[in-house]
Amino acid sequence: MDKEPSGGPSSPGSRSAGGFGLFGSAGPQYSKTELAGVPLTGMSPLSPYLNVDPRYLIQNTDEFILPTGANKTRGRFELAFFTIGGCCITGAVFGAVNGLRMGLSETRNMAWSKPRNVQILNMVTRQGATWANTLGSLALLYSAFGVIIEKARGAEDDLNTIAAGTLTGVLYKSPGGLRGAARGGLVGLTLSGLYAFYNNWDHLKGSSPTRY
Repeated sequence: MDKEPSGGPSSPGSRSAGGFGLFGSAGPQYSKTELAGVPLTGMSPLSPYLNVDPRYLIQNTDEFILPTGANKTRGRFELAFFTIGGCCITGAVFGAVNGLRMGLSETRNMAWSKPRNVQILNMVTRQGATWANTLGSLALLYSAFGVIIEKARGAEDDLNTIAAGTLTGVLYKSPGGLRGAARGGLVGLTLSGLYAFYNNWDHLKGSSPTRY
């Protein structure tokens, strides 16, 4: 019997993953065994016959490019827009629900008619606008104080959060006199302190903190 030439096709297990590129040899060849042992996190398995070094496909770094000197987290100025808008929407929704409750309670002795519907609708819109204006104003003051304190100190930490919350309460309740301003500052200090404590709970437990 004739012997099979030594240059014949190799077994499937030892077949290389290489080939030829557009301009000749495409570089080092990788067997299926080598390619099977490479972890490809978040990607579907690749064909073992691709002329690609799979080590280049492993993503161990961030997939975005930051400008020089930029932080990986948003600052207080960027977060101010989200904070103000979120507080306005939250206030409007809460006020609308509260207005609906008040409207139904005040008109419970009236039959279902157009005057009752109009009265309930007026209560819903009035309460929604009031609460949206209140929470939006508080968020605006808090964000403004936070940005000013951050720029003045040149640092971003929990002290800015607590100071901004305290000053917001003092200024918002200042029309009520010194006693009202003091109560508002105490409320702002308490809420901002609890917020800072919540954001640093992971750090206090020993893991990395989230974002203040």
